[in-house]
Amino acid sequence: MSCINIEDRGEYMSYASDMKKELTMIEITRDREFLSELSALIKMNGMLNIANGRLSLSFQTENASIARRMYSLIKFFYNVHINISVRKKLKLKKNNVYICRLDQNVKEILTELYILDDNYTMRIDIADELINSEEKKRAYLRGAFLAGGSVNNPRTSSYHMEIFSHYKEHNKELNDLLNSFNLNSRTLERKKGFIVYIKESEKIAEFINLVGAYQALFQFEDERIVRDINNSVNRMQNCDMANMNKTVNASAKQVEDINVIEERLGLDNIDDKLRIVAEARLKYPEYPLKEIAEMIEDGKLSKSGLNHRFRKIAKIAKELRDGTYQAK
Repeated sequence: MSCINIEDRGEYMSYASDMKKELTMIEITRDREFLSELSALIKMNGMLNIANGRLSLSFQTENASIARRMYSLIKFFYNVHINISVRKKLKLKKNNVYICRLDQNVKEILTELYILDDNYTMRIDIADELINSEEKKRAYLRGAFLAGGSVNNPRTSSYHMEIFSHYKEHNKELNDLLNSFNLNSRTLERKKGFIVYIKESEKIAEFINLVGAYQALFQFEDERIVRDINNSVNRMQNCDMANMNKTVNASAKQVEDINVIEERLGLDNIDDKLRIVAEARLKYPEYPLKEIAEMIEDGKLSKSGLNHRFRKIAKIAKELRDGTYQAK
């Protein structure tokens, strides 16, 4: 007996689970695009058994909606009997595992779906016939996401969407397929296979729209807008805090210089323009330069002019500390 074992990736976020459930609710029609979706589902999450010259196909998932979707697609297009069973997951015994099993016309169905060739060899590539129109491309990506996809909840700290595949060539072709829609996807090798992933929030939104999960798209965009607004507010607050700290530090240095002048020379012994500025700073140490400037000379003193005077005060203080000051 030989088998193709393609594991289900499970559900990491309720958002991803809700998105997948929405995708499984898309109405099935006779359009050939739905065969592309079915082909991706089976290729990525199916198990093919060969015993005594007979083929059987099983498909297992922890997502009941995906199991129903698989059943519905096969029943709709091929009208064959499918066995469905449910068992408890062995590890931690938390989730149910849903298993669809097909014993009839397996080779014919898998051949039509471009998964098997005539000598019972599995095709790793994505057949051109499955993606030769935009609708088929969307459907194949929808099936691939249902079988091996995950997407972070947009409320989390980072944006990330990925689709897992066991096969390097298939992963590369998924990447090419995504990038045919300019989604800027990339590939990465993982311990048990390969992933194609998207990190940009705008491109993830485009993907969600592409596969037809419109309710998930609305939620994603709502959360993204709120998050972007919060980030903008935080950036503004950080800038305000930085400016405040800068003002406080500059004021503290100016007050220190003025105190040195007052102790060692006396403010009455410096230029009147400098003395007026120094006295204003001592009286209002928390004020920014703009407000200090508005208080002096009927508001005619510019901020740059005030800065120039403080630089002269700093120079006098330095010379007093160094013992190089000479009265003018």
